[in-house]
Amino acid sequence: MKSTGVVRKVDELGRIVLPVELRKTFNIKEKDPIEIYTDQDKIILKKYIPYKECAITGEVRDDNKTYFNNITLSPEGVRLLMEELDKEKVTI
Repeated sequence: MKSTGVVRKVDELGRIVLPVELRKTFNIKEKDPIEIYTDQDKIILKKYIPYKECAITGEVRDDNKTYFNNITLSPEGVRLLMEELDKEKVTI
């Protein structure tokens, strides 16, 4: 584990401020969700990245996209869906 050399006090509401340098380094923006983990005597903060599993293939990939009512598809899932729609002669 690497020390940043930054020390912050906890305020009366239990909050701490993350230094702007760390927020930039980890691409944390205002209102981003943060996961909290513990490991023995440590508290670990991590930017929360939602689980993005393709509804068709089950793949979890960074380039999966979410459509309509939270339907997540991988590029392969999109291709398979398009093939299936083409077989059914679905027109838009």
